[in-house]
Amino acid sequence: MTLNVLACQISIPPMTTAVARDKHVRRTAQLVDEQLNQAPVDLVVLPELSSIDYSRPAFEHLDGLAEQDRGESYAVWKALAIKHSCWVVYGFANRGAGGCWISTAVLQPDGELVGVYNKLHLAQFGDSMEKEFFIAGDQRLVIFEINGYKLSPIICYDIRAPELCRTLAVDHQVDIILHTGAYARDPSFYSWHAFATTRAIENQVYFLSLNRAGDHFGHSVFCKPWLDESNLPQTFDEHAEQLKRLTIDKKEITTAREQYTFLQDRLADYNLPVNPGTDAGA
Repeated sequence: MTLNVLACQISIPPMTTAVARDKHVRRTAQLVDEQLNQAPVDLVVLPELSSIDYSRPAFEHLDGLAEQDRGESYAVWKALAIKHSCWVVYGFANRGAGGCWISTAVLQPDGELVGVYNKLHLAQFGDSMEKEFFIAGDQRLVIFEINGYKLSPIICYDIRAPELCRTLAVDHQVDIILHTGAYARDPSFYSWHAFATTRAIENQVYFLSLNRAGDHFGHSVFCKPWLDESNLPQTFDEHAEQLKRLTIDKKEITTAREQYTFLQDRLADYNLPVNPGTDAGA
């Protein structure tokens, strides 16, 4: 059985108030609703912090923009999940005891909240200023299952710690990593796709790396478990809003792992002794 996904590279306007946030979320839900009225999917995915603008002015107004787990964004996406009997993964600024997290919520088709993943690694370089406004996640993963496929969300800067994706793929047998981001076109933008393709190939999983749209964002990428010159990643528009339908087929994971036995051929432990005389520090 395949898994059908609607990946939403959406535009997000500047905002500093909850009223503007809620207007944006309702507009986005209407776009998704129109797509699902044409053809259903199993899963809808939205970018990092998909409910709010990614900017210093927005972050300076988190008192109004941040929500609890079951805030206004939850209410909107719950209604859509129920109407179309689909899973929904969306990003929001999560307010809790002690501060705010950058979070991804997972809703099942009856609208119930399956889990909330809080971003583990906060970016503080380029156009990112997350450590000034957010706290790091509580070091808990969220893993859920649809149609026999195991999925897990990670967020933006999390991609640059290879141990996280390896743990998901090897220790938890995750088939699809949902990597949502707010990748601005700063000096780090160029390296982003290289990380996405590498994480897909080295772990032999499907890897959706979903950005927001806009002049300063865009160009999301979807990677299969094996990539080469005849099987390239699927890319989204360089800047424009785009809702793209994707198909996941577990047979492609199986084929990649049978033909290229990277995971089977790993050593159990790479903390190996160093031969005498070869240690540069000796």
